[in-house]
Amino acid sequence: MSVVLGVDIGGSGIKAAPVNLDTGELLAERMRIPTPPGAEPDAVLGVLGQLVRHFDHQGSIGVTFPGIVQQGRTLSAANVSKAWVGMDADAFLTRGLGIDFDVHLLNDADAAGLAEARFGAAQGVEGVVLVVTLGTGIGSALLHGGVLVPNTELGHLYLSSRNGKARHAESWASARIREEKELSYEEWGGRVSRYLQHLELLFSPTLFVLGGGISKKADKWLQYIQLQRSEVVPAALKNEAGIVGAAMYAAQHSPTLGEDGR
Repeated sequence: MSVVLGVDIGGSGIKAAPVNLDTGELLAERMRIPTPPGAEPDAVLGVLGQLVRHFDHQGSIGVTFPGIVQQGRTLSAANVSKAWVGMDADAFLTRGLGIDFDVHLLNDADAAGLAEARFGAAQGVEGVVLVVTLGTGIGSALLHGGVLVPNTELGHLYLSSRNGKARHAESWASARIREEKELSYEEWGGRVSRYLQHLELLFSPTLFVLGGGISKKADKWLQYIQLQRSEVVPAALKNEAGIVGAAMYAAQHSPTLGEDGR
C-alpha cells in the first residue's frame, strides 16, 4: 500500500491526512490547524511541521497552494502572503523540514482535479472535464482524458453584464460572495450558471465537477445551475479532494518513493 501525506493550504485552515494512493481514502482523521494570520512562509512551515509530527510522517509530502505553481515555484498568491511570489517553495519547505522529507507543491484546484479524475466524479469520463472549486475564490482544473492542464486560473475571467461593465468572476460568483451578499441559493445559482455558461462556450466540456466546501450542500443549489450542453455534478470527494490530489502529485514527482509510499 502506497501512503503519502497530503496537505491542503486554505485561507482559513491548513488540513492534512495520510492518503492511501491505491484507493484515494484517508487513512486517519484529517487534522486542521488555523492558517496563521498573513500566512507568511515561515509561519506556514511551522504549521506543516506540526502536521508532520502529528501523523509521525517521513518521506514524500504533497501540498496544495492557492496560486500558480510551476516546477515548485509559487508565482502568485491568493489569500496568503505575497512573500510566496517567486519563491522556490518546494525547496524552502523541504529544507525547512529536514533531510527526511520531500515536499511537492501544486495549485489547490489542480489537486482537486487530479483527485476527482482518479477517484471521484470525473473518473473514466472522456473528453474535456472542468473541475471548478467554489470557496473564498474560484479555482479551476482543466483535464482532457484525465490529463491535467495546470494553472488555468479561470476564476479570474471577466464576464460581460447588461450595463456594459465587466464582472470579475470570483468577485461576483464565489461562495464567499454568496455569504457576504446574503444571496439566496437561487440567486447565487444564477450567478454560477452565468459563469459556467461562459466556460461552456470557451471549452465545451463534457462535464463540470463543482467542488469546494459548498459541494457538501449540493442539494440546496445544484437545481439552479442551468447549462445547455454540459453535465454538472458535485465533487465526489468534497473537501478531501485537495488532500488526496496533493498526495497523488507528490507520489508522481518523488524519485525515491518506495512501495509503501515512503
